[in-house]
Amino acid sequence: MLNEFGAQMLEVVLWISFVGVTTSILMLVYRTIKGPTNPDRAVALDAIGINMMALVGLQAINLGTDRLNDVVLLIGILLFIGTIAIAKFLEKGVIIDRHNH
Repeated sequence: MLNEFGAQMLEVVLWISFVGVTTSILMLVYRTIKGPTNPDRAVALDAIGINMMALVGLQAINLGTDRLNDVVLLIGILLFIGTIAIAKFLEKGVIIDRHNH
């Protein structure tokens, strides 16, 4: 009986988490489009990536597998590279500086 209760509780908590993270992504998409400044948009894009990692992690728990851990790490690496590129663009106006001295 306790195992059945735990499985039902896990399912309820997972669905609440899915709804919460999805709602957060939708609000961040609005902030990305409407954001008053470019740094606000960059932070919103970064937060969307973090929420995508959370969704993949929740799906891994839902499926009961650890095979999606590589996907979470890959999203994290791409998110880091994207954040660096956006920060460099906001600072200098270009991502790759081709000016030779």
